Amino acid sequence: MNQFPTGLKKAATLCILKNEDSFLLLKRFKEPNKDMYTPLGGKLDPYESPLQSALRETWEEAGIKLDRMQFCGILTETSPLSYNWINYVYLAEIAKISPPICSEGILEWVHFNDLLKVPTPKTDWHIYEMILKGKKFVLTAEFDDNLELIQMHEELEGLPLI
Repeated sequence: MNQFPTGLKKAATLCILKNEDSFLLLKRFKEPNKDMYTPLGGKLDPYESPLQSALRETWEEAGIKLDRMQFCGILTETSPLSYNWINYVYLAEIAKISPPICSEGILEWVHFNDLLKVPTPKTDWHIYEMILKGKKFVLTAEFDDNLELIQMHEELEGLPLI
């Protein structure tokens, strides 16, 4: 089994499925972010592009076959632990279907106004906000050794978010 050295960033995709102001989110069964509402997604497979990963993860986790997704931005997460990621964020506008069965957790539609009422990773609300505004982004998030978010910046505009 190939182990990543502690601190080495792993590449992943976040697959945001949206209908108007609602997002199809996954209440995760396992870590990372167990019991939190997150987008679909996962690690890039060897020799796979970020877009190919986003399309594959959407199919594997929700059974939703997409031909394309829109690139929205990048979220880089850094911690002194093994939680270190480069996330390519993709978006697809889809019909408001009944949430499919998912082996990774429970899929639910969550309206943007309700995102702060359900447990989500602290970085994600900023991603959803930028997507609704149609803004591209490059976000950096730094966590402490308890995985508490200590700072977050939007690098394209040089703005601190936290």
